[in-house]
Amino acid sequence: MNAQAPEQNVDSERAGRNERLLGHITRLLRIINKRGVKFEKRLDRILATILEYLGAEHGSIMLVRKKKLVVAAATRKELIGHEQPLDEESIASVAAVSGEPVFVPDITRDSRFAPGRGDRTYRKKSLLSVPIHQEDRVLAVINVTDKCGDHDLHQEDISYLLDFSSLLIAGLVQQDLQEDLRRKKNILKERNRELKRQEEMRDELYRLLIHDLKAPLAEVVANLDILSYSIGDEGREFLEAAQISCDRTLRMISNLIAINKMEDGKLTPCKEEVEPTLIIAEAASAISALAAIRGIALTQDVEADLPTIYLDRVLILRVLQNLLTNALGYSEADTTITLGCRAVPGKKKLEFFVADQGPGLAPDRQATVFDKYSRLSDKQDALVGTGLGLYFCKLAVETHHGTIGIDSAPGAGCRFFFRLPL
Repeated sequence: MNAQAPEQNVDSERAGRNERLLGHITRLLRIINKRGVKFEKRLDRILATILEYLGAEHGSIMLVRKKKLVVAAATRKELIGHEQPLDEESIASVAAVSGEPVFVPDITRDSRFAPGRGDRTYRKKSLLSVPIHQEDRVLAVINVTDKCGDHDLHQEDISYLLDFSSLLIAGLVQQDLQEDLRRKKNILKERNRELKRQEEMRDELYRLLIHDLKAPLAEVVANLDILSYSIGDEGREFLEAAQISCDRTLRMISNLIAINKMEDGKLTPCKEEVEPTLIIAEAASAISALAAIRGIALTQDVEADLPTIYLDRVLILRVLQNLLTNALGYSEADTTITLGCRAVPGKKKLEFFVADQGPGLAPDRQATVFDKYSRLSDKQDALVGTGLGLYFCKLAVETHHGTIGIDSAPGAGCRFFFRLPL
């Protein structure tokens, strides 16, 4: 009986230690997982739990932040916020850089402590610093000193502290990720606010500019029309050129207004029954004078017996005029531009097209020709605009639930087409 008593005492002590360790682990997990508690407050509670388990009075948790150690929790509150470089010769820095625990049995015999410093700062002579890892990265360092009772810290305290360190990793990493995500979200929100502000300013300027342009241009058009009744043959060519330029400018302004509405989803097509032959002829008529001035032939190729189609005549007419103006801008004199319409075989659709004999377009450029502000080339020409014409065409066709595309090859001209459902 007496021989078994010591073994029973050892088992009882081991069971007590395990129960105590389990209790503290449970408390740590509750602290880490509890929501609505600030990060700094959780660190304070984590530190208090670790010190209680180790039976120590003082300690701190230092986070690694940009090559520095920052005190985030400490029993001496005046230390919170204190920073020290990682390359500084301190116990915590050595633990952080090496990634290994550092145990100093007697600080009075350690060269890293100034003579007499331990007597002023610490009641006990031992000091323990343990790094907290996530894979190969050190996230923080836990420092412990001044163990309660008659016994000082021992090497075995390292293993106890390591048991708790593994539990802290998840909480610290989670908080680190949350802070980083929150910071990025705030940056993104601020950038979005600035972008929205700039967009609103741009839209307002956009609307004011369009409004201010329409009135004087309308007056110019009216005066040119009056002048056309009295001008002689000698100046008629210049008058017609001015009228064509004004017409093109008005069409650009109309495109800008329509783009703005279509992008906002505020433009609904006003559809009517249209004869394909008539809308093709109308588009060709509006551009024929300019084609003649440039010495470019304009032909029509409309398939016979085409059915009527319901569409917004004004929008689609502007699409055809934009495609024709674009073709004129890239065509040389003595070439031909063909405007036409045909039925799509096997489908209830009509295909409208504009084909030129210009320089053509490489395949890698064709994918972006309908993007906003995209230009087919750097050619300087009065008819080569800002890249909104083709973008308008795309929006207008898609508003009709149609599709738009291009067939081209370098040196073989371009054939722009769009298909609308019947």
